[in-house]
Amino acid sequence: MFGLLRLPILMMIAFIVGVFFERSNQREVCETRGQWEDGLCVTDGTNE
Repeated sequence: MFGLLRLPILMMIAFIVGVFFERSNQREVCETRGQWEDGLCVTDGTNE
């Protein structure tokens, strides 16, 4: 019974950690090409 409860809980934790990890990576990429404003990456519009 505990295994049936443990799996969804661990999956939710892994999903949330993955979301925060990806947001961190996007912020680092944005810092090299633009600026981070209100949760969005704003670039200067050039395609280099």
